[in-house]
Amino acid sequence: MRDKKGTKICSFENIVVNLQTLITIIMAIIFSLSQKADSTGRNEILIRYKSGKFAARTKSGVYTSPEWYDFVIGNSADPIYKGKRIITDRMKEVQSYHEKQKTSLSEINIIISDALKNTALDRNNSDWLIDCIDKYYQRGKYTPKVEEPEYKQPFFDAFNEFLEKRKLSDVRKKNFRVIVRALQRYELYTRKAVRGKKNFALTLDNITPDTLQDLTEFLSKEDKVRLEYPEIYEHCPQYHDQKPRGQNTINDILTKLRTFFIWAIDNEKTENNPFKKYAIEECVYGTPYYITIEERNLLYNTDLSHRPALETQRDIFVFQCLIGCRVADLYKFTKQNLINGAIEYIARKTKDGRPVTVRVPLNAIANEILAKYADFEGETLLPYISDQKYNKAIKEAFTMAKLTRPVITLDPLTRESVIRPLNEIASSHLARRCFVGNLYKQVKDPNLVGALSGHKEGSKAFARYREIDEDMKHELVKMLE
Repeated sequence: MRDKKGTKICSFENIVVNLQTLITIIMAIIFSLSQKADSTGRNEILIRYKSGKFAARTKSGVYTSPEWYDFVIGNSADPIYKGKRIITDRMKEVQSYHEKQKTSLSEINIIISDALKNTALDRNNSDWLIDCIDKYYQRGKYTPKVEEPEYKQPFFDAFNEFLEKRKLSDVRKKNFRVIVRALQRYELYTRKAVRGKKNFALTLDNITPDTLQDLTEFLSKEDKVRLEYPEIYEHCPQYHDQKPRGQNTINDILTKLRTFFIWAIDNEKTENNPFKKYAIEECVYGTPYYITIEERNLLYNTDLSHRPALETQRDIFVFQCLIGCRVADLYKFTKQNLINGAIEYIARKTKDGRPVTVRVPLNAIANEILAKYADFEGETLLPYISDQKYNKAIKEAFTMAKLTRPVITLDPLTRESVIRPLNEIASSHLARRCFVGNLYKQVKDPNLVGALSGHKEGSKAFARYREIDEDMKHELVKMLE
């Protein structure tokens, strides 16, 4: 393009490039309001840059009330209080605060826009966007971050050594690996979401009580983190937890992490013990519920011949009710576990410590079920399916048997009592409760029942199965006569 004198002003190609750059800047920067409010009731504004399938995200450090949001991001020209007949000092204070927040966000936006004009900018991660926020808050004192040096023994290498050297069952190792993956996701989340921590890495020495508190908050909201930072989970395909975690689940994760730290200290990997000044919350459990012998028999006698696959899993559940084992032990049973009219096994939960051999004599119904499947040629004692499908089948069998009485249980998230029908919450562990609860109701001797269920003497878990019902209370009061 040339002026009237023929002087070249700008090439057509440059116009196209500049226009494309302008469109990219305008369309790519997206603001949103976080769902979580701070102690003042304000929410932080989140910044997102989207380019194709990639999206960079970071926090702005700018806070606003939801009703002031449009004003702060510039979509509303007038403050919300304009036009009020009476303007109080508090209104002026709120308006002044949000005007400052609007200015801050505008300046941050300019820094991001300038960064996007840089054709050499690597936009394939969120680091550049986090750097823009750092640059604004450091006010001219900004210097690009350098990579932190590698640590002498990376945290996860130490954790893997722990899993290799510590005597753990396969199930326990699997549970610990779930925690390792959660810690790796927490590390990635911290790098992306926390300003100034893009090189954050867990080490044995840098984990503090504050880190544990931060980890607890992450674990409690990870279902939301997954939606906010999907790029993290592209590298974590083994994460399947779609529901928010309850505090008891988080406590279990922290307890296992504490076990790892005790091992690390004992093996002179570190002298740091972040749990020394961090108390793990007590787990809260509701009143145990279990099916009565009459309900168990009703389930067993329900005609399911038209559903042979469901009938089989119903029979396995009733068999589990009669021997009281955990489902992990049940699935390991073979015909070799049948010894002189009884089931004998070593409870898997005790294999790593002091092994407990459990022997449970079989009653008539248990023998009847085994005889029914005597022709089963599989390697296991009975035709098991996956534990997920087993639990689903149990619920369906309960529904067919019309076992729908209301049960008071504890909501794992709110820790408040809720009432739900029995068929909706029935699972394989209910069989163990049926065994323990009904036996204890008859003999009232925890050690005797524990010898049949595989609980250790004085087990805290066993105490949760002991429901002191009205009949037992009446019997106790009669002892005073």
